[in-house]
Amino acid sequence: MARKNPPTAASDAASLRLPGAALHMAREHSEVWEAFQQLGEKASRAGPLDGRTRRLIHLALAIAVGSEGATHSHARRASSEGINPEELEHVAVLAITAVGWSQAMRGLTWVRDMTRARPGARASEPLEP
Repeated sequence: MARKNPPTAASDAASLRLPGAALHMAREHSEVWEAFQQLGEKASRAGPLDGRTRRLIHLALAIAVGSEGATHSHARRASSEGINPEELEHVAVLAITAVGWSQAMRGLTWVRDMTRARPGARASEPLEP
């Protein structure tokens, strides 16, 4: 599957949908936001991993630390980059052995918030209204 938008390491506040607190931070403290974005860019360029792999790792880390917001963000961004829902859900399943059943299931739920898959349905099948 072709990527819709190639992954980028950094993004600016004007072009990214941010939750309220993050958007406020980006607007009110633009220098801090810019430094944070630059750190992300430098970390991304520090090694050989491609953008797709980095995105999946970011998703896994967000699930592992229990960050619903970061999980939503990385799942949404991964989807926009052409990573399919089944792959995103697989990341949550892989987390079972590392972070435990409960945390992995929370992560799966957060991923599904973005992919809109019903529990028990194929990941590509949308929720019914």
